[in-house]
Amino acid sequence: GDTETYTSNFLVGCTGYYDYDKGFRPQFPGEENFGGQIVHPQHWPEDLDYRGKRVVVIGSGATAITLVPAMSEDAAHVTMLQRSPTYIAPLPAEDPVAVGMKKAKLPAALAYKTGRARNIALQRASFALSRSNPALSRKLLLQAVRVAVGPNVDMRHFSPSYNPWDQRLCIVPNGDLFKVLRSGRASIVTDRIATFTETGIRLESGEELPADIIISATGLNIQMLGGAAIDVDGTPIATRDLVAYKGALMSGLPNAMMIIGYTNASWTLKADLAAEYFCRLLNHMKAKGYSSFVAEAEDADRAPESMMGGALTSGYIARGDAVMPRQGRRGPWKVINNYYRDRALLRKADLEDGILRFGTRSAAARPVVESRSA
Repeated sequence: GDTETYTSNFLVGCTGYYDYDKGFRPQFPGEENFGGQIVHPQHWPEDLDYRGKRVVVIGSGATAITLVPAMSEDAAHVTMLQRSPTYIAPLPAEDPVAVGMKKAKLPAALAYKTGRARNIALQRASFALSRSNPALSRKLLLQAVRVAVGPNVDMRHFSPSYNPWDQRLCIVPNGDLFKVLRSGRASIVTDRIATFTETGIRLESGEELPADIIISATGLNIQMLGGAAIDVDGTPIATRDLVAYKGALMSGLPNAMMIIGYTNASWTLKADLAAEYFCRLLNHMKAKGYSSFVAEAEDADRAPESMMGGALTSGYIARGDAVMPRQGRRGPWKVINNYYRDRALLRKADLEDGILRFGTRSAAARPVVESRSA
């Protein structure tokens, strides 16, 4: 509970955008009647023993599809209960092309660069197809699931009502979820919860799911800068009032950057580019004798959507609108979520573009960040 003060010339927020202290945990009707244990993955008990137990995992996202095959090895049975399906795609845990290049004894650096370029291109092509021809993209994704899951599992559990990439696509490493569904050690149910009972969950369809343990894999809430409070020269700053500049800097926040990765690709792709861009800024400032930078947005630059709201319709994005910075309507204020365009923008575009303003130490404002957690 003691207060500590750290002083720096620059601040980079690398906290992600989730609140890892408090997972999203809806109140379920009748949960007080359940005689077993209810667990949120964010607060997993070290002594949780699910060997030989009947487990219901509520959720359809990455946490749920990871937990189900992992727990099915020791549990009596694991049921994945989802309100609505998610697009899921099987993917090898190891890139087969990279493995092949290693076996061919190609130089490691060449194999890495080739594999990285290939994977980025494939991801971009998949996303572009989902936007230009969602019907074909949906057909291809569902065909891959049908092959992986086999004929005995109902495909309605894998057929979302929305188009691909309206929400995040979940990856199943080595198809492990499909393997346990085929084996019968796990099952999947798509329905709504009517109420918890003493021995499990009653669904709106009337079906009863028996359970000894219920896992609420219902996701996380969005939180910026790890929950820190920000002020500039004594004026409190709300993160929702900031506008993202090149998806990395925030309007009116001097000498500071927030790393926000891609919603439609690997997080680290954008993190890498943002880090390179920050180094460009530091070197430019050193060469020119500057001590501060700040991006200044005009009212016309601000869009109503958050910097992620235009890309995804996921529940956690909607819940995070109150704290997520805005995106702009044009130019470097618009969040584009495109690695190739960002690569040119962050690596090569002119730093002094008339929007990003540099100054000397005497003109620099002083941002203060105060952590709210002990």
